[in-house]
Amino acid sequence: MSDLADRYASLLGQPAVRDRPLIALPRIPGELELQARWFAGEFGRKFQTSARETIEVVQFGFWNREAGPDFQDAVVRVGDGPIVRGAIEIDLIDRNWELHGHGSNSAFDDAILHVFVQRSSAEFFTRTSSHRNVPQIQLDLATLAERAVEHLPIAHAGRCVAPLKNLEPSRVASVLDAAAQFRLRRKAERLRQRIEAHGRDEALYQSIADALGYKQNRLPFTLLAQRLPLGVLHQHRGEAEALLFGVAGFLEAPDLAKLRQSTRGYVRGLWDGWWKYREQFARLILPAKVWAMGGARPVNHPQRRIGALAALVAHWRKFCTLASHGTPSDLIAFLTGLSHDFWRSQYTLAAPRAATYLALIGDSRAVDILANIIHP
Repeated sequence: MSDLADRYASLLGQPAVRDRPLIALPRIPGELELQARWFAGEFGRKFQTSARETIEVVQFGFWNREAGPDFQDAVVRVGDGPIVRGAIEIDLIDRNWELHGHGSNSAFDDAILHVFVQRSSAEFFTRTSSHRNVPQIQLDLATLAERAVEHLPIAHAGRCVAPLKNLEPSRVASVLDAAAQFRLRRKAERLRQRIEAHGRDEALYQSIADALGYKQNRLPFTLLAQRLPLGVLHQHRGEAEALLFGVAGFLEAPDLAKLRQSTRGYVRGLWDGWWKYREQFARLILPAKVWAMGGARPVNHPQRRIGALAALVAHWRKFCTLASHGTPSDLIAFLTGLSHDFWRSQYTLAAPRAATYLALIGDSRAVDILANIIHP
């Protein structure tokens, strides 16, 4: 596998060859996506500050539930100095620190790092209300370029069609095999980055959520898994499913009278588990606009996928055992065998009951999940 992947990688390094998307992608991701990718470790852990000091992110911390910077309880080391614990703020533009009033807001006094993408023409210093300087780093978006090619519409013919159409079938198969192995290796590298940033279990959990999001909802599922870590769900085992639906934004004071009889009991149970935590997690609730509700089959609706994620979390110990010691067939059988009393017959929280049994995770999605949790 390594030889073919290495050959394909060297091929991409040639000036005449490019592995790129068919459609123009935005040069700069939105702030939520930027934060999610930073937290997943996709930019790496070692950087250089604007003052040309080396900086290492020892721990990425947690999404902040309170007012203040985006992430709390992070740990960094500047140069050869001691480790420092505090908060990290991420902005698209360096001057947003001042434009958003962070410099005069005491909630940002424990900030230890300011991360941004675009540098302004003028020089901006990041200081707290006590006039302490906060180190700044500028992210290099080129590190995300490789991943962009994996989120393309399947229906489009690739640019490789013309140059490959006259080759012998065996040579075409060899190129496609090499490309597949190359991308498989890149997935393994991203999983390794997540493991280094958050540990094995959290990395597996985040990768599975990413796969359950399909191409339309990968970002919100990644955000959901980051904002509700596996450790938090295990602490609230009885309300884990309610927390997932609440932070996803699907439990905003539901009007039970408008729901179908078959749905009321389930939604009432979710609401009873969520309402006592909703103020605590209010800052982490995903905005409705982040979800893509159209363009997917009804069985792939994000609400069903959250039900699947909750069922997987409930059986996490068995899943981890299979992930460590089982075969791919064992894992696929486990994933496709997961069931849920409500989602076995529902497309959404508001839809009528389905006439036939609905698999919680189908065969193709189980295979995709397996590809997302390849061991490095």
